[in-house]
Amino acid sequence: MEELKHECGVAMIRLLKPLEYYQQKYGSWMYGLNKLYLLMEKQHNRGQEGAGLACVKLEASPGNEYMFRERSVGTGAITEIFSSVHRNFNDIPKEKREDPNYAKTTLPFAGELYMGHLRYSTTGRSGISYVHPFMRRNNWRAKNIALCGNFNLTNVHDIFDEITAIGQHPRQFADTFIILEQMGHRLDREVERLYQISEAEGHTGMEITHDIEKNVNMGNVLKRCAPQWDGGYVICGLTGSGEAFSVRDPWGIRPAFYYVDDEIAVIASERPVIQTAMNVEASKVKELERGQALVIRNNGEVQLQQIVEPKALKACSFERIYFSRGSDVDIYKERKHLGRNLVTPILKAIDYDIQHTVFSFIPNTAEVAYFGMQEGLEDYLNEIKKEAISNSSKLFSEELELILSMRVRCEKVAIKDIKLRTFIAEGNSRNDLAAHVYDITYGSLEPYRDNLVVIDDSIVRGTTLKQSIISILDRLNPKKIVIVSSSPQVRYPDYYGIDMSRMNEFIAFKAAVALLHERGMAHIILESYKKAKGQQQSGTYLVNYVKEIYAPFTDEEVSIKMVDLLTPKETKAKVEIVYQTIEGLHASCPNHPGDWYFTGDYPTPGGTRLVNEAFIHYMEEEYLVK
Repeated sequence: MEELKHECGVAMIRLLKPLEYYQQKYGSWMYGLNKLYLLMEKQHNRGQEGAGLACVKLEASPGNEYMFRERSVGTGAITEIFSSVHRNFNDIPKEKREDPNYAKTTLPFAGELYMGHLRYSTTGRSGISYVHPFMRRNNWRAKNIALCGNFNLTNVHDIFDEITAIGQHPRQFADTFIILEQMGHRLDREVERLYQISEAEGHTGMEITHDIEKNVNMGNVLKRCAPQWDGGYVICGLTGSGEAFSVRDPWGIRPAFYYVDDEIAVIASERPVIQTAMNVEASKVKELERGQALVIRNNGEVQLQQIVEPKALKACSFERIYFSRGSDVDIYKERKHLGRNLVTPILKAIDYDIQHTVFSFIPNTAEVAYFGMQEGLEDYLNEIKKEAISNSSKLFSEELELILSMRVRCEKVAIKDIKLRTFIAEGNSRNDLAAHVYDITYGSLEPYRDNLVVIDDSIVRGTTLKQSIISILDRLNPKKIVIVSSSPQVRYPDYYGIDMSRMNEFIAFKAAVALLHERGMAHIILESYKKAKGQQQSGTYLVNYVKEIYAPFTDEEVSIKMVDLLTPKETKAKVEIVYQTIEGLHASCPNHPGDWYFTGDYPTPGGTRLVNEAFIHYMEEEYLVK
């Protein structure tokens, strides 16, 4: 599995008691900060390019900072940002450091609101300036806002035009910057509206400030902004006056979960992360619904508000296959089900010869699907044993022993050995290193006699298969290598948070184009391009014309061609690729029907627009040039 850069992770905490409460009950006023660290570390799988945190201190005196931020880049970013925060406390005498009143009035990052983010770039942009949270400053506490999110908007141009039309001049063009400015503007208007109301009621000076801060409702701001967002998102935010919120897209594409008791409110991208950090059962952790926001007022009141009308459920199925932690009770079952689904096509691929087949997986994310595949194979073998025993009136002990000794031969054949170091830039050297990312367990099968079946969670680009996996497995001299994908063929880009956006990245697309040429059907490529171009010029995007590239072929035909493209010439074993079906995917993950990367059925107009534009770009920058 070649790693996809994908899915960011979010975490947010609102302490609902004074810091003194946590010092007395848990022995530290840093209770919230420590929980944030756990929430972020447990979501390390969701972002390894950078991390950041923000903190808001309630009731700070004028002239004192009340909003803090720390960010870092790189795989060790979580450790770096929390080490940096703790350096603020290290030189403080122990009695002061453990005094919640001293911490609240004096120490940075000693607050009641915390927000953390783990970043994977979905745009190719990198560097500290792109690491969340983003902040918009103002001398009015209520007008300060910090944002972070797991999202990718498909219509950022439209939002950019909207905010520039009202006079704003954003300094950068990226969805997070644009959302920050859009929400910041609406927050300004909300504060000004409350100012006028308070002043009309006869309040003056700090009375107005306190009145505003008591009545700011981020739900009002979200209801003015979110309806314009096309894409998958979970966006979290804090204001300087102590408002907190998390809002989820109306299709439910990106995941968000929360837990609330009388001490704390917690939000994170994954359920088991909250379970572990808070030591609570799965039933206590709730899922944020489509188009819904969890809004926490500055007085600690927790509200659920419907921000946008829910649309058809399109929760991301890739979350279940690969991205989210497999320790979630439902995800674990679903991944096992995905593996079990593949038993029949696997048996067909090995001509039902279990006796001479070794089964394994490609580490590390396919392991749970492997367990499901293994269980399905054992059930099949048990049926054979039962039939053999029941069809014989009398068995000699040797015959019975032979039947009972039949088993599914499972071995850990592939081992992820090293990580490719990106400082090796030369093509040949880099490819040679890539060929050694995986190692094998020598002697794990009988050469030239055994088949080898290995399951992976998905095959997107096929680069790792071609450069490493097939060649390294072939060293064992199997009779046949069967590569099994627990997900269907990835045929289309994702535009809602996963870094796969160019048509030429997909081995399935390359295979379909190659088949069109081989069979004298290349005219379909040009005709599809002309249709997409015409749709672009009309400004209406209703049809995904990339589907026409795949339409003439069955899934099996595309898979066979992929084998041709991915198998190194020197490979001795016969190679076959077996894919999950769309029907099998939906049967395994019934509550996550978002499948646009497999089917091309995008849930939003922006996705359809961008896939056509990606195809147009491919045609004009690569295909037609050749």
